Amino acid sequence: MKKLLLSIIIFAFAVVSVACSSETSGSEKVKVKVGVSGSDTRIWDFVSEKAAKEGIEVEVISFSDYVQPNIALAEGELDVNAFQTVAYFDTFIEEHNLDLSPIATTVLAPMGLYSDKYESVDDIPEGAKIAVPNDVSNMGRALLLLEEAGLIKLTDDYDGNGSLDKIVENPKNLEIIEMVAAQTPRVLPDVAASIINNGIAVDAGFTPTKDSIFHESETATPYVNIIATRTEDKDNKHFQKLASLYQEDDVAEFIKKEYKGNTIPTFIPLSDIGW
Repeated sequence: MKKLLLSIIIFAFAVVSVACSSETSGSEKVKVKVGVSGSDTRIWDFVSEKAAKEGIEVEVISFSDYVQPNIALAEGELDVNAFQTVAYFDTFIEEHNLDLSPIATTVLAPMGLYSDKYESVDDIPEGAKIAVPNDVSNMGRALLLLEEAGLIKLTDDYDGNGSLDKIVENPKNLEIIEMVAAQTPRVLPDVAASIINNGIAVDAGFTPTKDSIFHESETATPYVNIIATRTEDKDNKHFQKLASLYQEDDVAEFIKKEYKGNTIPTFIPLSDIGW
Protein backbone atom coordinates (compact mmCIF):
# COMPACT_ATOMS: atom_id res chain seq x y z
CA MET A 1 0.00 0.00 0.00
CA LYS A 2 2.79 2.36 0.95
CA LYS A 3 4.60 1.51 -2.28
CA LEU A 4 1.45 2.19 -4.28
CA LEU A 5 0.93 5.53 -2.54
CA LEU A 6 4.56 6.48 -3.13
CA SER A 7 4.24 5.58 -6.82
CA ILE A 8 1.14 7.74 -7.18
CA ILE A 9 2.88 10.70 -5.53
CA ILE A 10 5.94 10.33 -7.75
CA PHE A 11 3.76 10.04 -10.86
CA ALA A 12 1.72 13.09 -9.89
CA PHE A 13 4.87 15.10 -9.23
CA ALA A 14 6.25 14.08 -12.60
CA VAL A 15 3.07 15.19 -14.38
CA VAL A 16 3.12 18.56 -12.60
CA SER A 17 6.80 19.00 -13.41
CA VAL A 18 6.22 18.28 -17.10
CA ALA A 19 3.24 20.64 -17.19
CA CYS A 20 5.25 23.42 -15.58
CA SER A 21 8.14 22.80 -17.93
CA SER A 22 5.84 22.97 -20.97
CA GLU A 23 4.23 26.16 -19.74
CA THR A 24 7.60 27.81 -19.18
CA SER A 25 8.84 26.69 -22.58
CA GLY A 26 5.68 27.89 -24.29
CA SER A 27 5.80 31.27 -22.62
CA GLU A 28 9.41 31.98 -23.53
CA LYS A 29 9.74 34.86 -25.96
CA VAL A 30 12.68 36.21 -27.89
CA LYS A 31 12.80 39.92 -28.67
CA VAL A 32 14.27 41.03 -31.98
CA LYS A 33 14.95 44.72 -32.69
CA VAL A 34 14.47 45.61 -36.35
CA GLY A 35 15.76 48.94 -37.69
CA VAL A 36 13.99 50.64 -40.61
CA SER A 37 14.21 54.04 -42.27
CA GLY A 38 11.11 56.22 -42.34
CA SER A 39 7.71 55.82 -40.78
CA ASP A 40 6.16 53.21 -43.08
CA THR A 41 6.14 49.98 -41.04
CA ARG A 42 3.15 48.25 -42.68
CA ILE A 43 5.08 45.21 -43.87
CA TRP A 44 6.87 44.74 -40.59
CA ASP A 45 3.65 45.18 -38.65
CA PHE A 46 2.23 42.30 -40.68
CA VAL A 47 5.35 40.15 -40.20
CA SER A 48 5.41 40.99 -36.48
CA GLU A 49 1.98 39.45 -35.99
CA LYS A 50 3.17 36.23 -37.62
CA ALA A 51 6.39 36.26 -35.58
CA ALA A 52 4.50 36.68 -32.30
CA LYS A 53 2.84 33.30 -32.91
CA GLU A 54 6.33 31.80 -33.19
CA GLY A 55 7.49 33.29 -29.90
CA ILE A 56 9.38 36.18 -31.49
CA GLU A 57 8.52 39.67 -30.30
CA VAL A 58 9.52 42.21 -32.95
CA GLU A 59 10.32 45.77 -31.97
CA VAL A 60 10.47 48.05 -35.01
CA ILE A 61 12.77 51.04 -34.56
CA SER A 62 12.49 53.84 -37.13
CA PHE A 63 15.34 56.10 -38.23
CA SER A 64 15.15 59.29 -40.25
CA ASP A 65 18.19 58.62 -42.43
CA TYR A 66 20.08 55.87 -44.27
CA VAL A 67 23.23 55.98 -42.13
CA GLN A 68 22.21 55.29 -38.56
CA PRO A 69 20.43 51.96 -39.14
CA ASN A 70 23.71 50.36 -40.23
CA ILE A 71 25.79 52.05 -37.53
CA ALA A 72 23.27 51.03 -34.85
CA LEU A 73 23.31 47.46 -36.15
CA ALA A 74 27.11 47.28 -36.10
CA GLU A 75 27.17 48.65 -32.54
CA GLY A 76 24.64 46.11 -31.29
CA GLU A 77 21.73 48.49 -30.75
CA LEU A 78 19.73 46.53 -33.35
CA ASP A 79 19.51 42.84 -34.12
CA VAL A 80 18.68 43.26 -37.82
CA ASN A 81 17.78 46.09 -40.16
CA ALA A 82 15.68 46.21 -43.32
CA PHE A 83 15.74 49.46 -45.29
CA GLN A 84 18.39 49.37 -48.02
CA THR A 85 19.29 47.99 -51.42
CA VAL A 86 22.15 45.55 -51.63
CA ALA A 87 24.08 48.04 -53.81
CA TYR A 88 23.89 50.68 -51.07
CA PHE A 89 24.70 48.09 -48.42
CA ASP A 90 27.80 46.80 -50.22
CA THR A 91 29.17 50.31 -50.67
CA PHE A 92 28.34 51.40 -47.12
CA ILE A 93 29.94 48.49 -45.29
CA GLU A 94 33.09 48.83 -47.39
CA GLU A 95 33.39 52.56 -46.80
CA HIS A 96 32.72 52.23 -43.05
CA ASN A 97 34.54 48.93 -42.55
CA LEU A 98 31.52 47.21 -40.98
CA ASP A 99 31.23 43.44 -40.57
CA LEU A 100 27.59 43.02 -41.62
CA SER A 101 25.90 40.47 -43.88
CA PRO A 102 22.52 40.11 -45.58
CA ILE A 103 20.34 37.18 -44.49
CA ALA A 104 17.39 37.60 -46.89
CA THR A 105 16.01 39.62 -49.77
CA THR A 106 12.73 41.48 -49.39
CA VAL A 107 11.35 43.91 -51.98
CA LEU A 108 12.17 45.92 -55.06
CA ALA A 109 10.93 49.51 -55.32
CA PRO A 110 11.09 49.78 -59.11
CA MET A 111 12.41 52.80 -60.95
CA GLY A 112 10.40 53.46 -64.08
CA LEU A 113 10.47 55.15 -67.48
CA TYR A 114 7.38 57.34 -67.93
CA SER A 115 5.99 59.16 -70.95
CA ASP A 116 3.06 61.46 -71.72
CA LYS A 117 3.54 60.88 -75.44
CA TYR A 118 4.40 57.24 -76.04
CA GLU A 119 2.91 53.96 -74.85
CA SER A 120 5.91 51.78 -75.58
CA VAL A 121 9.68 51.98 -75.51
CA ASP A 122 9.63 50.97 -79.18
CA ASP A 123 7.67 54.12 -80.03
CA ILE A 124 10.38 56.49 -78.78
CA PRO A 125 11.74 58.18 -81.91
CA GLU A 126 15.20 59.01 -83.18
CA GLY A 127 16.84 61.91 -81.34
CA ALA A 128 14.27 61.96 -78.55
CA LYS A 129 15.01 63.59 -75.20
CA ILE A 130 15.14 61.35 -72.12
CA ALA A 131 15.31 62.93 -68.64
CA VAL A 132 17.30 61.15 -65.92
CA PRO A 133 18.19 62.01 -62.29
CA ASN A 134 21.59 63.71 -62.11
CA ASP A 135 22.99 62.27 -58.87
CA VAL A 136 25.61 59.58 -59.49
CA SER A 137 23.74 56.68 -57.87
CA ASN A 138 20.30 57.26 -59.38
CA MET A 139 21.71 58.23 -62.75
CA GLY A 140 23.69 55.01 -62.75
CA ARG A 141 20.50 53.09 -62.04
CA ALA A 142 18.68 55.04 -64.76
CA LEU A 143 21.29 54.14 -67.37
CA LEU A 144 20.98 50.48 -66.45
CA LEU A 145 17.22 50.78 -66.88
CA LEU A 146 17.68 52.29 -70.34
CA GLU A 147 20.01 49.43 -71.21
CA GLU A 148 17.50 46.86 -69.91
CA ALA A 149 14.87 48.56 -72.09
CA GLY A 150 17.14 48.07 -75.12
CA LEU A 151 17.64 51.79 -75.78
CA ILE A 152 21.38 52.01 -75.06
CA LYS A 153 24.36 49.79 -74.31
CA LEU A 154 26.86 50.43 -71.53
CA THR A 155 30.51 49.45 -71.15
CA ASP A 156 31.17 45.86 -70.14
CA ASP A 157 32.89 47.04 -66.96
CA TYR A 158 30.09 49.42 -65.97
CA ASP A 159 30.24 49.94 -62.20
CA GLY A 160 26.77 51.39 -61.69
CA ASN A 161 27.92 54.99 -61.25
CA GLY A 162 26.15 57.35 -63.62
CA SER A 163 28.24 58.94 -66.34
CA LEU A 164 27.23 59.54 -69.96
CA ASP A 165 30.64 58.47 -71.21
CA LYS A 166 29.76 54.91 -70.11
CA ILE A 167 27.28 54.69 -73.02
CA VAL A 168 28.96 52.82 -75.88
CA GLU A 169 25.92 52.34 -78.10
CA ASN A 170 23.00 54.74 -78.62
CA PRO A 171 21.26 53.54 -81.81
CA LYS A 172 18.43 56.11 -81.63
CA ASN A 173 20.83 58.97 -80.81
CA LEU A 174 18.81 59.76 -77.72
CA GLU A 175 19.59 63.01 -75.91
CA ILE A 176 20.03 62.20 -72.24
CA ILE A 177 19.14 65.21 -70.10
CA GLU A 178 20.37 65.24 -66.50
CA MET A 179 18.36 67.01 -63.81
CA VAL A 180 17.55 67.02 -60.11
CA ALA A 181 15.52 63.90 -59.34
CA ALA A 182 12.58 65.90 -57.98
CA GLN A 183 12.17 67.61 -61.38
CA THR A 184 11.86 64.41 -63.42
CA PRO A 185 8.02 64.18 -63.22
CA ARG A 186 7.56 67.87 -63.99
CA VAL A 187 9.40 67.78 -67.32
CA LEU A 188 7.22 65.04 -68.82
CA PRO A 189 5.48 67.52 -71.18
CA ASP A 190 8.87 68.63 -72.53
CA VAL A 191 10.60 65.29 -73.13
CA ALA A 192 9.84 62.01 -74.85
CA ALA A 193 10.21 60.14 -71.57
CA SER A 194 11.54 60.60 -68.07
CA ILE A 195 13.08 58.16 -65.62
CA ILE A 196 11.57 58.75 -62.19
CA ASN A 197 12.59 57.30 -58.82
CA ASN A 198 10.01 55.08 -57.15
CA GLY A 199 9.28 57.37 -54.21
CA ILE A 200 9.07 60.50 -56.37
CA ALA A 201 6.82 58.70 -58.85
CA VAL A 202 4.45 57.57 -56.10
CA ASP A 203 4.35 61.10 -54.67
CA ALA A 204 3.48 62.36 -58.15
CA GLY A 205 0.51 59.99 -58.30
CA PHE A 206 2.02 57.24 -60.45
CA THR A 207 1.95 53.49 -59.90
CA PRO A 208 5.30 52.29 -61.28
CA THR A 209 4.16 48.88 -62.50
CA LYS A 210 1.05 50.30 -64.20
CA ASP A 211 1.85 53.82 -65.36
CA SER A 212 5.42 53.46 -66.61
CA ILE A 213 6.15 52.32 -70.15
CA PHE A 214 9.06 50.30 -68.75
CA HIS A 215 10.20 49.55 -65.21
CA GLU A 216 12.78 47.52 -63.35
CA SER A 217 12.07 43.84 -62.88
CA GLU A 218 13.55 41.25 -60.54
CA THR A 219 16.59 41.26 -62.82
CA ALA A 220 17.57 44.60 -61.25
CA THR A 221 19.33 42.65 -58.52
CA PRO A 222 21.60 45.47 -57.25
CA TYR A 223 18.49 47.34 -56.19
CA VAL A 224 16.73 44.56 -54.32
CA ASN A 225 16.27 45.40 -50.64
CA ILE A 226 17.63 43.16 -47.91
CA ILE A 227 17.45 42.17 -44.27
CA ALA A 228 20.93 42.50 -42.73
CA THR A 229 22.57 41.56 -39.46
CA ARG A 230 26.05 41.35 -37.96
CA THR A 231 28.07 38.65 -39.72
CA GLU A 232 28.62 36.82 -36.42
CA ASP A 233 24.83 36.51 -36.07
CA LYS A 234 23.90 35.60 -39.64
CA ASP A 235 23.06 32.00 -38.63
CA ASN A 236 21.07 33.00 -35.54
CA LYS A 237 17.98 30.75 -35.64
CA HIS A 238 15.60 33.51 -34.51
CA PHE A 239 16.83 35.96 -37.13
CA GLN A 240 16.67 33.26 -39.78
CA LYS A 241 13.14 32.38 -38.70
CA LEU A 242 12.11 36.02 -38.96
CA ALA A 243 13.61 36.17 -42.46
CA SER A 244 11.76 33.03 -43.53
CA LEU A 245 8.48 34.42 -42.15
CA TYR A 246 9.02 37.56 -44.23
CA GLN A 247 9.48 35.48 -47.38
CA GLU A 248 6.24 33.50 -47.06
CA ASP A 249 3.47 33.73 -49.65
CA ASP A 250 1.05 35.60 -47.41
CA VAL A 251 3.56 38.43 -46.97
CA ALA A 252 4.06 38.62 -50.75
CA GLU A 253 0.28 38.86 -51.23
CA PHE A 254 0.03 41.53 -48.52
CA ILE A 255 2.73 43.62 -50.22
CA LYS A 256 1.08 43.34 -53.64
CA LYS A 257 -2.32 44.31 -52.24
CA GLU A 258 -1.15 47.03 -49.86
CA TYR A 259 1.29 48.77 -52.19
CA LYS A 260 -0.62 48.23 -55.46
CA GLY A 261 2.51 47.66 -57.53
CA ASN A 262 4.62 50.41 -56.00
CA THR A 263 6.69 47.78 -54.22
CA ILE A 264 7.39 44.30 -55.60
CA PRO A 265 8.06 41.34 -53.28
CA THR A 266 11.38 39.93 -54.48
CA PHE A 267 12.37 36.83 -52.56
CA ILE A 268 15.47 35.63 -54.40
CA PRO A 269 18.50 33.68 -53.13
CA LEU A 270 21.38 35.64 -51.62
CA SER A 271 23.63 34.16 -54.29
CA ASP A 272 21.65 36.15 -56.88
CA ILE A 273 22.76 39.41 -55.23
CA GLY A 274 26.41 38.42 -54.95
CA TRP A 275 26.29 36.90 -51.46
